[in-house]
Amino acid sequence: MRFIFITTLATILFSCTQKKQNTTAIDNTNLQHICVKQLTDIIVHDIYAPPVASRIYAYSNLAFYEAIRFTDSSANSISGQLKGFDKMVNPDKNKQYNFYVAAIKSFFKTSTALVFSKDSMQQAELQMLKPYKNNLSDDIYENSIALGDTIATVILKRTGTDNYKQTRGMAKYSVFKEEGKWEQTPPDYADAAEPHWDKIKPMLLDSAAQFDVPAPPKYSVEKNSIYYKELMELYNISKTLTPLQDTIARYWDDNPFVTQHEGHLMYANKKTTPGGHWQGITSILCQQQKTNTVTTARVYALMSCSILDAFIACWHQKYKTKMVRPITVIQNKIDADWNALLQTPSFPEYTSGHSSISAAAATILTKVLGDNIGFHDTTEKEYLGLERSFTSIMQAAQEVSISRLYGGIHYRSALENGFKQGETIGLFYLNRIK
Repeated sequence: MRFIFITTLATILFSCTQKKQNTTAIDNTNLQHICVKQLTDIIVHDIYAPPVASRIYAYSNLAFYEAIRFTDSSANSISGQLKGFDKMVNPDKNKQYNFYVAAIKSFFKTSTALVFSKDSMQQAELQMLKPYKNNLSDDIYENSIALGDTIATVILKRTGTDNYKQTRGMAKYSVFKEEGKWEQTPPDYADAAEPHWDKIKPMLLDSAAQFDVPAPPKYSVEKNSIYYKELMELYNISKTLTPLQDTIARYWDDNPFVTQHEGHLMYANKKTTPGGHWQGITSILCQQQKTNTVTTARVYALMSCSILDAFIACWHQKYKTKMVRPITVIQNKIDADWNALLQTPSFPEYTSGHSSISAAAATILTKVLGDNIGFHDTTEKEYLGLERSFTSIMQAAQEVSISRLYGGIHYRSALENGFKQGETIGLFYLNRIK
């Protein structure tokens, strides 16, 4: 799957630059989709936590956009409207460029710097650039490579100041047994994931707390309390799941590393992340709507950056409220033999990350591509053998949100408030980025 794009590129048609000879031309229609799929394959292979994966997608897609936008004189720099980026470079008016080459270079230099499997990304870059190298004059090709390299350098400079490196060295999250507060969950009882993620510098938000949501219902096992009613709603639904609800929960799980235990053996299944799933949906929608290259790149950039900011805002809530997961309370208070359909992720419950990032992504995609656009999602086919159809982008996002209740890992308030938070972030992007 990883190098399927090689065949695709060989069939492409393109005539915007001079060629060395009259050789087979190149089509750039699906260029970014191919780049993003390659990156997704690497992210799945390397196993990144969903927030970390969102950071890789955001910088990489932004790098692609900042190079390809020069094919449209009306397209504005996005990085120049975000926080913490140096001024973006412009092409030399005295030189000729192929901006598709620049975009490939910028994307791969950025993404390669942020992943573990650098050799695989470098090989993919060479394969994607090869048709252009064979068809362009040396001057145009080298000018384009140099431009892409410089754009990526500007993007990567920001990665060194967003606090990511600092959070790698921060202390582990300490768990103290406290009624109603998060503690490690079965089957692995793993340490809390990314407890300092709210210290990552947002792309557009002023701070992780800019769009805080109301506090979760107060923990209480009194039968008339809001918390207890939400807990029992989840428990009762889990006992009567329909086949469709079961499918919805599994379809949107998007847990990049699910462990399976059989006796003394343990193995893991790799899947895409929640943000990676929305990368796939974006590819499907843009190809379906036949968006032009710059519009496609803009959608990818805005959607990816909003997802990163949604993760930062959501993680601020998670480690601020430290809400206990359903599995802990149900096994301790209600039914010792109960288990959630999905494996509970290793971080506090409130709010739902899936709900927040999906609402942010869907808000942007809906505004740019249109309301009530139906689509057939095949993103999970290679991981689960499943595919689903939706009447609109927002319907898909709403299904993502409710899937976490069906899966037994989120209370309803975490879904609803997380979704509202994501919508707010998506709208903030649409109102601020021109």
